[in-house]
Amino acid sequence: MGIRDTDKTLPSNRMVFELRRDEQKYLAFKEDLEATMAAYGLGEEEKRAWRAIDIEALGAMGMHPYFLPQVSRLFKGGSRNHNDSDAARLYAEKMGIASKD
Repeated sequence: MGIRDTDKTLPSNRMVFELRRDEQKYLAFKEDLEATMAAYGLGEEEKRAWRAIDIEALGAMGMHPYFLPQVSRLFKGGSRNHNDSDAARLYAEKMGIASKD
């Protein structure tokens, strides 16, 4: 799941890129994940990964490494990011990263 494994044609890459920059698209995503995935032309495997918030699977499919933590921020919010934020905890859980408590 490194930079060299990125699939530039993977629709999820464009989806994350645009959702992080366009408030209207982000709000549509929050309201209707299925419609957003359809609008970006995601395949069934990608859709399953998004529904399950399976960040590791998205990485294995070729999502850009920068976008992987962005997935959790799309679901849990991106403001006030810190190591114990909801988005950071979701990312750690989905990637199998142990907490340093």
